[in-house]
Amino acid sequence: MTIIETDRLTLRKFNLNDAVFILELLNTPLWLKFIGDKGVKTIQEAENYLKNGSLKSYEEKGFGLYLVEEKTTKSPIGMCGFIKRDELENLDLGFAFLPEYIGKGYGYEAANACIKFGKDVLGFEKIAAIVNPENEASNSLLVKLGFVLEKQIAFGENATLVNLYGI
Repeated sequence: MTIIETDRLTLRKFNLNDAVFILELLNTPLWLKFIGDKGVKTIQEAENYLKNGSLKSYEEKGFGLYLVEEKTTKSPIGMCGFIKRDELENLDLGFAFLPEYIGKGYGYEAANACIKFGKDVLGFEKIAAIVNPENEASNSLLVKLGFVLEKQIAFGENATLVNLYGI
């Protein structure tokens, strides 16, 4: 089910058939470095990640992270969408892409479309984003999208220091 369409991309809801892609994405070097090891090492674990993450969020909240596909090839290239985290006051914009698709404008295109969708369709007034301070590409992308760095916070079970942005 297509949620958002841009010039080059289609964003749609994840389904269990996307477990192979999730397994690949969650084990890329940049994901592991900047987001962390989610312990997803098998197709079954990838299916559980989807069931307990995006699929559950769609059902309970009406939104979640979406699969980003390149429109012409229908190839999955990343994810982008919203997460409601207990630790954050506002919804969190999340995004991640396979390494070969980084630096080609796909992140900006997908995230910009998600922000517009979040505000215009879902009615979000404020959107947050958290990112590892060392992740220069993601920090730059958030600024390009119009986010403003609000502060650094300790986040997650390891109290990792992250940059908190708002738009």
